[in-house]
Amino acid sequence: MLPRLVAIFAHPDDESFGPSGTLALMAKTHEIHLICATKGGAGQNSLNTNEPLTEVRSRELQRSATIIGIHHVHFLNYEDGTLSNNLYHAIAKDIQEIIDPLQPELFLTFEPRGISGHIDHITMSMVTSYIFERADYAKELWYYCTEESRAPTSEYFIYRPPGYPRERIDKIHDITTVWDKKIQAMLAHETQVEDARRIIKHLQPLPKEEFFLVKKK
Repeated sequence: MLPRLVAIFAHPDDESFGPSGTLALMAKTHEIHLICATKGGAGQNSLNTNEPLTEVRSRELQRSATIIGIHHVHFLNYEDGTLSNNLYHAIAKDIQEIIDPLQPELFLTFEPRGISGHIDHITMSMVTSYIFERADYAKELWYYCTEESRAPTSEYFIYRPPGYPRERIDKIHDITTVWDKKIQAMLAHETQVEDARRIIKHLQPLPKEEFFLVKKK
Protein backbone atom coordinates (compact mmCIF):
# COMPACT_ATOMS: atom_id res chain seq x y z
CA MET A 1 0.00 0.00 0.00
CA LEU A 2 1.29 3.44 -0.89
CA PRO A 3 1.89 5.97 1.89
CA ARG A 4 -0.83 8.60 2.02
CA LEU A 5 -0.69 12.35 1.62
CA VAL A 6 -3.60 14.62 2.52
CA ALA A 7 -3.86 18.08 0.96
CA ILE A 8 -6.21 20.42 2.83
CA PHE A 9 -7.55 23.57 1.19
CA ALA A 10 -10.50 25.95 1.22
CA HIS A 11 -11.67 26.18 -2.41
CA PRO A 12 -11.75 24.38 -5.73
CA ASP A 13 -8.67 25.71 -7.61
CA ASP A 14 -6.49 26.10 -4.49
CA GLU A 15 -4.97 22.72 -5.33
CA SER A 16 -4.12 23.64 -8.93
CA PHE A 17 -3.30 27.35 -8.64
CA GLY A 18 -1.13 26.30 -5.68
CA PRO A 19 1.01 23.16 -5.37
CA SER A 20 -0.37 21.12 -8.27
CA GLY A 21 3.09 20.42 -9.65
CA THR A 22 4.22 18.93 -6.37
CA LEU A 23 0.99 16.97 -5.99
CA ALA A 24 1.46 15.53 -9.49
CA LEU A 25 5.00 14.46 -8.58
CA MET A 26 3.91 12.99 -5.26
CA ALA A 27 1.07 11.06 -6.91
CA LYS A 28 3.73 8.74 -8.35
CA THR A 29 4.70 7.55 -4.87
CA HIS A 30 1.73 8.42 -2.62
CA GLU A 31 -2.02 7.93 -2.47
CA ILE A 32 -3.26 11.52 -2.39
CA HIS A 33 -6.48 12.64 -0.75
CA LEU A 34 -7.72 16.20 -1.19
CA ILE A 35 -10.00 17.80 1.40
CA CYS A 36 -11.79 20.92 0.17
CA ALA A 37 -13.73 22.90 2.76
CA THR A 38 -16.08 24.65 0.31
CA LYS A 39 -17.41 24.25 -3.21
CA GLY A 40 -16.38 27.75 -4.25
CA GLY A 41 -19.80 29.39 -4.44
CA ALA A 42 -18.36 32.90 -4.04
CA GLY A 43 -15.95 32.62 -6.96
CA GLN A 44 -16.13 34.01 -10.47
CA ASN A 45 -18.39 32.53 -13.13
CA SER A 46 -16.62 33.13 -16.42
CA LEU A 47 -18.92 30.61 -18.10
CA ASN A 48 -21.97 32.68 -17.15
CA THR A 49 -23.85 29.45 -16.56
CA ASN A 50 -27.22 29.40 -14.82
CA GLU A 51 -26.32 26.16 -13.07
CA PRO A 52 -25.40 26.62 -9.40
CA LEU A 53 -21.76 27.64 -9.28
CA THR A 54 -21.04 25.16 -6.49
CA GLU A 55 -22.04 22.26 -8.74
CA VAL A 56 -19.97 23.50 -11.67
CA ARG A 57 -16.91 24.13 -9.54
CA SER A 58 -17.21 20.74 -7.85
CA ARG A 59 -16.97 19.08 -11.26
CA GLU A 60 -14.06 21.31 -12.21
CA LEU A 61 -12.21 20.21 -9.10
CA GLN A 62 -12.84 16.55 -9.91
CA ARG A 63 -11.37 17.10 -13.41
CA SER A 64 -8.36 18.89 -11.97
CA ALA A 65 -7.85 16.10 -9.44
CA THR A 66 -7.90 13.48 -12.20
CA ILE A 67 -5.27 15.40 -14.17
CA ILE A 68 -3.03 15.74 -11.11
CA GLY A 69 -3.46 12.11 -10.05
CA ILE A 70 -5.37 12.67 -6.82
CA HIS A 71 -6.97 9.49 -5.51
CA HIS A 72 -10.07 10.99 -3.90
CA VAL A 73 -11.65 14.41 -3.27
CA HIS A 74 -13.53 15.01 -0.02
CA PHE A 75 -15.84 18.04 0.27
CA LEU A 76 -16.77 19.48 3.68
CA ASN A 77 -19.59 21.66 2.27
CA TYR A 78 -18.89 24.88 4.18
CA GLU A 79 -19.88 28.13 2.50
CA ASP A 80 -17.20 29.95 0.53
CA GLY A 81 -16.06 33.11 2.30
CA THR A 82 -17.35 32.13 5.75
CA LEU A 83 -14.41 30.21 7.21
CA SER A 84 -13.14 31.76 10.44
CA ASN A 85 -11.94 31.04 13.96
CA ASN A 86 -15.57 30.44 14.97
CA LEU A 87 -15.49 27.29 12.87
CA TYR A 88 -12.00 26.00 13.73
CA HIS A 89 -13.12 23.11 15.91
CA ALA A 90 -16.06 22.11 13.72
CA ILE A 91 -13.83 22.00 10.64
CA ALA A 92 -11.13 20.11 12.54
CA LYS A 93 -13.66 17.50 13.66
CA ASP A 94 -14.92 17.03 10.10
CA ILE A 95 -11.38 16.61 8.78
CA GLN A 96 -10.37 14.19 11.51
CA GLU A 97 -13.33 11.96 10.70
CA ILE A 98 -11.96 11.68 7.17
CA ILE A 99 -8.26 11.29 7.86
CA ASP A 100 -8.13 9.19 11.03
CA PRO A 101 -9.06 6.02 9.08
CA LEU A 102 -6.58 6.98 6.33
CA GLN A 103 -3.69 7.85 8.67
CA PRO A 104 -1.74 9.97 6.17
CA GLU A 105 1.89 10.51 7.07
CA LEU A 106 2.22 13.72 5.07
CA PHE A 107 0.01 16.83 5.32
CA LEU A 108 0.01 19.72 2.84
CA THR A 109 -1.72 23.10 3.04
CA PHE A 110 -1.13 26.83 2.55
CA GLU A 111 1.44 28.65 4.68
CA PRO A 112 -0.02 30.35 7.79
CA ARG A 113 -0.67 33.68 6.03
CA GLY A 114 -2.72 31.91 3.38
CA ILE A 115 -0.48 32.97 0.45
CA SER A 116 -2.83 35.79 -0.54
CA GLY A 117 -4.15 36.77 2.87
CA HIS A 118 -7.53 35.17 2.11
CA ILE A 119 -9.18 34.44 5.46
CA ASP A 120 -10.52 31.10 4.20
CA HIS A 121 -6.95 30.05 3.34
CA ILE A 122 -5.64 31.17 6.72
CA THR A 123 -8.39 29.27 8.51
CA MET A 124 -7.56 26.02 6.72
CA SER A 125 -3.85 26.48 7.41
CA MET A 126 -4.57 27.00 11.11
CA VAL A 127 -6.89 23.99 11.30
CA THR A 128 -4.39 21.78 9.46
CA SER A 129 -1.64 22.81 11.88
CA TYR A 130 -3.93 22.00 14.82
CA ILE A 131 -4.74 18.54 13.48
CA PHE A 132 -1.13 17.77 12.53
CA GLU A 133 0.09 18.40 16.06
CA ARG A 134 -2.45 15.92 17.42
CA ALA A 135 -2.17 13.17 14.79
CA ASP A 136 0.35 10.61 16.01
CA TYR A 137 0.49 9.04 12.53
CA ALA A 138 1.55 12.30 10.84
CA LYS A 139 5.26 12.79 10.13
CA GLU A 140 5.54 16.04 8.16
CA LEU A 141 3.46 19.09 7.30
CA TRP A 142 4.35 20.99 4.14
CA TYR A 143 3.18 24.59 3.96
CA TYR A 144 2.97 25.74 0.35
CA CYS A 145 4.47 29.24 0.05
CA THR A 146 5.87 31.67 -2.48
CA GLU A 147 9.39 33.01 -2.77
CA GLU A 148 9.59 36.76 -2.21
CA SER A 149 11.11 37.46 -5.63
CA ARG A 150 8.12 35.95 -7.44
CA ALA A 151 5.17 36.85 -5.21
CA PRO A 152 2.68 38.78 -7.38
CA THR A 153 1.00 41.97 -6.30
CA SER A 154 -2.74 41.74 -5.79
CA GLU A 155 -5.47 43.97 -7.12
CA TYR A 156 -8.16 42.23 -5.10
CA PHE A 157 -7.01 41.88 -1.51
CA ILE A 158 -6.41 44.92 0.66
CA TYR A 159 -2.97 43.53 1.54
CA ARG A 160 -1.08 40.58 0.12
CA PRO A 161 1.61 39.08 2.36
CA PRO A 162 5.07 39.07 0.79
CA GLY A 163 6.76 35.81 -0.15
CA TYR A 164 9.53 34.24 1.91
CA PRO A 165 13.27 34.78 1.43
CA ARG A 166 14.76 31.78 -0.35
CA GLU A 167 17.01 31.00 2.61
CA ARG A 168 13.96 30.56 4.85
CA ILE A 169 12.31 28.05 2.52
CA ASP A 170 12.80 24.42 3.55
CA LYS A 171 11.90 22.53 0.39
CA ILE A 172 12.03 23.48 -3.30
CA HIS A 173 10.56 21.13 -5.91
CA ASP A 174 11.53 21.27 -9.56
CA ILE A 175 8.22 20.73 -11.36
CA THR A 176 9.53 21.02 -14.92
CA THR A 177 8.48 17.46 -15.80
CA VAL A 178 4.87 18.06 -14.69
CA TRP A 179 4.51 21.70 -15.77
CA ASP A 180 2.08 20.77 -18.54
CA LYS A 181 -0.08 18.90 -16.03
CA LYS A 182 -0.11 21.94 -13.77
CA ILE A 183 -1.32 24.13 -16.64
CA GLN A 184 -4.01 21.58 -17.57
CA ALA A 185 -5.17 21.34 -13.96
CA MET A 186 -5.43 25.11 -13.67
CA LEU A 187 -7.37 25.45 -16.92
CA ALA A 188 -9.76 22.69 -15.78
CA HIS A 189 -11.28 25.40 -13.57
CA GLU A 190 -13.06 27.04 -16.50
CA THR A 191 -15.20 29.32 -14.35
CA GLN A 192 -11.98 30.79 -12.94
CA VAL A 193 -10.15 30.96 -16.26
CA GLU A 194 -9.30 34.67 -15.94
CA ASP A 195 -7.40 34.00 -12.72
CA ALA A 196 -5.80 30.90 -14.22
CA ARG A 197 -4.50 32.78 -17.25
CA ARG A 198 -3.18 35.63 -15.12
CA ILE A 199 -1.27 33.21 -12.87
CA ILE A 200 0.08 31.23 -15.82
CA LYS A 201 1.30 34.44 -17.47
CA HIS A 202 3.06 35.40 -14.23
CA LEU A 203 4.69 31.98 -13.76
CA GLN A 204 5.57 31.14 -17.37
CA PRO A 205 8.93 32.99 -17.57
CA LEU A 206 10.05 31.88 -14.08
CA PRO A 207 11.93 28.70 -13.09
CA LYS A 208 9.44 25.85 -12.72
CA GLU A 209 9.63 25.51 -8.94
CA GLU A 210 7.27 25.19 -5.97
CA PHE A 211 8.20 26.16 -2.43
CA PHE A 212 7.41 24.83 1.03
CA LEU A 213 8.01 25.48 4.68
CA VAL A 214 8.28 22.15 6.50
CA LYS A 215 7.24 21.13 10.00
CA LYS A 216 8.46 17.75 11.24
CA LYS A 217 7.79 15.66 14.30
